[in-house]
Amino acid sequence: MKILNPTTEPKSLAGSLALFFWCFSLMGVGFGQNSTREVKVGVVLDLRTTFSKICLASIHVSLSDFYANHPNYTTRLSLRIRDSNQDVFAASAAASDLIKNEQVIAIVGPQSSTQADFMIRLTKRSRVPIISFSATSPSLASIRSPYFVRATLSDSSQINAIVSVVKSFGWRNVVAVYVDDEFGEGIVPYLVDAFQDVNTRVAYRSMISPDASDDEILRELYKLMTMQTRVFVVHMFPSLGFRVFAKAREIGMMEDGYVWILTDAMTHLMRSNDRKNLENMKGVLGVRTHVPNSNQLEDFRIRWRKEYQKANPETDDAGLNVFALWAYDSVAALAMAVEKTSSMNLGVDGVNISGNGSDLGAFGVSRNGPTLMRSLSDTRYKGLTGEFNIINGELQPSVFEIINLNGNGVRVIGFWTHDKGLVKELDQRNGTMEHYSASNESLLAVTWPGESTSIPRGWEIPTNRKKLRVGVPMKGGFEEFMKVRYDPRTNSSIVSGYSKDVFEAVLRRLPYSVTPEYIPFKAPVENYTNHLVYQVFLEKFDAVVGDITIVANRTVYVDFTLPYTESGVSMLVPLRTNRDKNTWVFLKPWSWDLWVTSGCFFIFIGFAVWVLEHRVNEDFRGPPHHQIGTSFWFSFSTLVFAHRERVVSNLARFVVIVWCFVVLVLTQSYTASLTSLLTVQQFQPTVMNVNQLIKNGDYVGFLQGSFVHDILKNLGFGESKLRSFTSVEELEELFSNGRIAAAFDEVPYLKVFLSQYCSKYTTVETSFKTAGFSFVFPKGSPLTDDVSKAILEVNEGEEMRQIEKKWFKNQGNCSDPTTALSSNPLSLTSFWGLFLIAGVASFLAIVVFMAMFLYEQRHTWKQSNDAPQDSMWRKSAVLLRIFNEKDLKSHMFKKSENAQSVIAIETSPNTHCPPSPSTAQNTPWPQSPRSPSKDSNFSFFREGRTSSSLVLREEHFSTGAVEHDEDEYHVEIEVGDPTEREREMRNIIAEHIPAG
Repeated sequence: MKILNPTTEPKSLAGSLALFFWCFSLMGVGFGQNSTREVKVGVVLDLRTTFSKICLASIHVSLSDFYANHPNYTTRLSLRIRDSNQDVFAASAAASDLIKNEQVIAIVGPQSSTQADFMIRLTKRSRVPIISFSATSPSLASIRSPYFVRATLSDSSQINAIVSVVKSFGWRNVVAVYVDDEFGEGIVPYLVDAFQDVNTRVAYRSMISPDASDDEILRELYKLMTMQTRVFVVHMFPSLGFRVFAKAREIGMMEDGYVWILTDAMTHLMRSNDRKNLENMKGVLGVRTHVPNSNQLEDFRIRWRKEYQKANPETDDAGLNVFALWAYDSVAALAMAVEKTSSMNLGVDGVNISGNGSDLGAFGVSRNGPTLMRSLSDTRYKGLTGEFNIINGELQPSVFEIINLNGNGVRVIGFWTHDKGLVKELDQRNGTMEHYSASNESLLAVTWPGESTSIPRGWEIPTNRKKLRVGVPMKGGFEEFMKVRYDPRTNSSIVSGYSKDVFEAVLRRLPYSVTPEYIPFKAPVENYTNHLVYQVFLEKFDAVVGDITIVANRTVYVDFTLPYTESGVSMLVPLRTNRDKNTWVFLKPWSWDLWVTSGCFFIFIGFAVWVLEHRVNEDFRGPPHHQIGTSFWFSFSTLVFAHRERVVSNLARFVVIVWCFVVLVLTQSYTASLTSLLTVQQFQPTVMNVNQLIKNGDYVGFLQGSFVHDILKNLGFGESKLRSFTSVEELEELFSNGRIAAAFDEVPYLKVFLSQYCSKYTTVETSFKTAGFSFVFPKGSPLTDDVSKAILEVNEGEEMRQIEKKWFKNQGNCSDPTTALSSNPLSLTSFWGLFLIAGVASFLAIVVFMAMFLYEQRHTWKQSNDAPQDSMWRKSAVLLRIFNEKDLKSHMFKKSENAQSVIAIETSPNTHCPPSPSTAQNTPWPQSPRSPSKDSNFSFFREGRTSSSLVLREEHFSTGAVEHDEDEYHVEIEVGDPTEREREMRNIIAEHIPAG
């Protein structure tokens, strides 16, 4: 066993530890070097341009910052940079070289959309993703390559922001001014569709070549000056755009009334220190991507400036733009995606390395292209430009700024987002809107070209002609609408008429000045309106004023304002005297259904009154024929309130009161209608409808050259039955000679005719609907809407009535020509409510009466019968017999019988003998207990007294008292059943008359 020297052991231990840590450090260095892996990424840019130099510096700073912030990543992107030399084929060759020789896993670039178009197609074969931060053309999406990532916003993403600005100011027409290449043409279809959705028209597309000379630019601008539209949307790069605005200012297109709106192609690349160009663009609006301010962005600006100056010491005037920021974010996103796929074997399979790198077909297929694309799509983080999010290969837009150039720089006047539209301010905490409005109030105040603060209307009369060219028809007949006369003294045409006066009244209501120049137009009489309207489509006139009707097939070529006259086609017929007025005119006030219903109710009311009165009222008693006649007489006599029969029951009185009210309304209405027929309506139309004309085979007239000709043929008139006219006088001649039975024309023409002949003719019906007369303007003319609004204002005011009074003077006794004379009688529909009330009242009264009657005779139903099978019929027969008899319990019959029932008893003072036979024979004492006489006078003789009489009067029976005077006794009893009455009378006589 070896024993260590204590003095030497510590030295050996320290050396061992030192050796261990030295070896570990070497191993650590070795491990650190082997843990990172280089991944090749290609970059294709136009390295000679300032734009590419700016973006390339941003890419270098991005990689430096990214790996400084992520030192634990095992992958490192290694850039392989190629120059595309601003050429499409050079860019494609550079991409092919990177894929085949360098075996890159992805390519960043190229700069332009045209270069990217061809490079994207290579990715379908190599599966190498292409990430572009500057190719903005929307047409690239049509290639539908799964290996193309647009790390910048497509030009189409800003369209809605531009459209919102145009819509908020109410402009209806715009002109698209764009560079004549694939970049410029890519945005136009999206621009047209978006404006169409908000009812705004792209009136013209102005294409300017990227290599256009100043003279070519001027020629195109002069063409724009000849158009009405003054709103221009400009889509081109600053290199061309600055030249266009310089020439526009030179010829006066940057003055008051013009509107210029820039896309982000210019706003993103303009520099605030370019004073000369900004001065030429004073008052211009624009949109650009909103980049929120942050400390990270400010730090990047400092590092980028150092990197750019280090790589390009000879230039110092470059400025940072949003594309450089997207380059920074896109490279960082690619680094993240590569790290996610680091476990895979990165590289390219099947590469043929023979050749010099220019063979486009000799490259293999990337092994990790699909996986890398999925990783890129899942990458979402907060970059320098805000939220960096790729969906379906497209960077998602967030917020756009609306800017206004004021000469000294750029001023932000509002924002636009996909969810809220235009807003004045943003909540910087969460990016949501603080203020929102659908109008231009959602923007701050704008300084327009010419330093104007008033909102331009968006159109002007072209500068090469200061007046609005208005076509007017030259024709004969109906000159009240438009009359053209030549003045030899002034060698000019004098235009007058209803349509002209209305048009000028409308122009005075516009918020701006428009001076019309009337140009007569001679066209064939057969179809002059179509020829005149078509001249607007050919741009020979700016408008047409006259008796022009809105018809569907004309709207294909021109725009119409709202109508300024009445609409519709009516039938004109002569009037004739109503000669049968003195014969059966008394039947005309009522329709047949009202006559029949009234007669039925008279009968029903008579029956109801008889039911309620015949048991208690002597006026309704007697033989059956007498009762029927009385009932009908009573009912019909209420028509003139001549009934004399008394009505004694309350139910009958209720029915009569209601019926008298109904009769009062009917008689008053009949009297008023008959009076109108006899005194007011002296004429009636000869024809009432179109079917009558067709059935009789009559001839009809129409205005020559009018579309009414086609309407009549569609209604069923043969060509041989149609006769045309051109003037009021010619139409009157056709009627006077009996050549036509009716005429069809539009209501405004008929008003002119009836203003002269209203006592002889009238209109009877509207046969066809039309939209009326209107003013004509070219398709998309901004005047159409403004004139339509002004027409509404004129129609609502007094000025329109004054114009109509001037040109259509109605005769004193003329009625409204658009209203047909009416001879319609009063019908049942006007009075059915009254009949309903009378019927319900009568029915309820009868029901109540029958209920009371059955209740009083309830003992009849309770009596037993020996033959139950006949019981119901016998009971019914008894009830009918009782129903037909008098109701002796009624107070009416009690009163009458008491007044007539007198019992006279004559007595002798000296005898106590009963009456003599002769006297007894003359005494109407009832012989049977069931058949007493109504009026009974009894004479008796009293013993020991002079002959005197005892008179029992039935009128006093109700009190049960007996009154006595010297000669007679008055006995009062209550009358009931005949048997009971007889018994009561005998008892009273026995009690009050002395025996004997």
